[in-house]
Amino acid sequence: MEHQFELILILLAIAAGITALSQKIKIPYPIALVLGGAAIGLLPIPALDPLKAFFVEDEVFRFAIISIFLPALLGEATLKLPFGHLRENARPILSLAFIGTLISYVAVGFMAIYFLDLPTEAAFVFAALMAATDPVSVLSIFKSLGVNHRLATIMEGESLVNDGIAVVLFKISHLSLAAYVAAGIGGVGSGTVEFLKVAIGGLVIGAILAYVFAKISMFFDDYPLEIIFSLILLYGSFFIAEKFHVSGVIAVVTAGLIFGNYGSKIAMSPTTKLNTKTFWEVLALLSNSLVFLLVGLEIARIDMTDKWGLIGLAIVIVLIGRSLAVYSSLLLIRNLPANWKHVFNWGGLKGSLSIALALSLPVTFEGRDDVLVLAFGVVLFSLIVQGLSIKPFVRWLKVSQQSKESSDYANLIAELQRSQAARDAIRKMMEQATISKVIYDQMDAQYETAIQETRGKLEALYADNPQLRAEQWRTASSSALYAQYDAIKELQQKHIIDEATASKHYTQIIEKLAEKEEAQEKTHHAGHTPGTTGASQ
Repeated sequence: MEHQFELILILLAIAAGITALSQKIKIPYPIALVLGGAAIGLLPIPALDPLKAFFVEDEVFRFAIISIFLPALLGEATLKLPFGHLRENARPILSLAFIGTLISYVAVGFMAIYFLDLPTEAAFVFAALMAATDPVSVLSIFKSLGVNHRLATIMEGESLVNDGIAVVLFKISHLSLAAYVAAGIGGVGSGTVEFLKVAIGGLVIGAILAYVFAKISMFFDDYPLEIIFSLILLYGSFFIAEKFHVSGVIAVVTAGLIFGNYGSKIAMSPTTKLNTKTFWEVLALLSNSLVFLLVGLEIARIDMTDKWGLIGLAIVIVLIGRSLAVYSSLLLIRNLPANWKHVFNWGGLKGSLSIALALSLPVTFEGRDDVLVLAFGVVLFSLIVQGLSIKPFVRWLKVSQQSKESSDYANLIAELQRSQAARDAIRKMMEQATISKVIYDQMDAQYETAIQETRGKLEALYADNPQLRAEQWRTASSSALYAQYDAIKELQQKHIIDEATASKHYTQIIEKLAEKEEAQEKTHHAGHTPGTTGASQ
């Protein structure tokens, strides 16, 4: 046990190091981790042999991804996602997640039979694996580019729902598909009933548990305890649902949405909301980092040398299936720009869930080796080629084009900083007697005039665009609150104030930060910024 814990710590240290490096060199961390994991797996590093031997075991990898990391990732995404924004985008999300996933499943399944020469069950198992999307790296790129938040919400919403559907389709495909095919037309009805039973069962379990935990949380105002409640809820939903042979993924998504919306409204103080959000963000980053590093380790051990032709054909089939799914399912959605549909299509990356499900296939499953190789090959292409190209693709489509107001603001800030830096430089030169005060006064007056002119332009820009002023106010007020927190901490450390007094002020500051965080989240999703009247520290 101690040895295994040491291996986990080593893996975590490697994941943290690669994640930190990727942020410095501006590469999406999932891609960096996959490449890093593959490099570790391929390079002869004797010191890491025990780590590789332990984590690439099929059972260990599958259990880690599906039972440990997947509930954490789904939980973090659903707890922070306002239900109102899902409701506003329900049509495109449900169209992509239900209609699109089924279209992709059927299209890829039949193409895999005819072009990849896979047995029927293996073909549709592969199709189910390829129906799941993993937009983690895409969404991280969206944040850096300032992409319209509605687009990101639709992609995230689709992924949350279609993961559950893909898992259900996978289970049906490798456990019951042969019986349904043998039953003919009647088998279609039986398969549909089984699908609905598994999906609705997961939904019901998640909803009941979320409602119960929301009511329990009303009796407490203790954020560490309520964070523990959220952990028990999300992991409990998953394992209880799986115990009853219904969808654990759908149970977690349902529980997270209800607890994050209804539960937070009736039972959580601002302090609890902020700390819960922070806890799950840390857990999600930890889970994602380990997941993609493990994916790299797994990919490195699969021998693809004589399968590249088949993998290339599988990649084309999956891309065609995704295109059919996106453009067909969104055909009747009128209020989506055409370039968004292209982003949905190319941004539908495959990830860790596909590999974990593939590894869960029994060794006796016909075509298992082929499914594994094809799934790993497609995931590798998806994460590296699609993941690295999505940023220039989004820019080329001008989805993230910067507004004129933002560009004008950036230019004015740059001018202001230039003039101020110049004033600081000549003041220092005057103090060091490298220029005379006469020269200093003349130059300083010029820069002062330039600064006043720039400030006037900035005020005019604020007057025309109140959202810019509000954003600056929000940033400054948040920074001021953090400064207040540090000031209280310093007073406490110097024993100028006691712990009770410090705790009182910490609570006040954290509540104000939580209120600002919540207001910012609402504004960000709604696409507008409220005024700042009455703001106070």
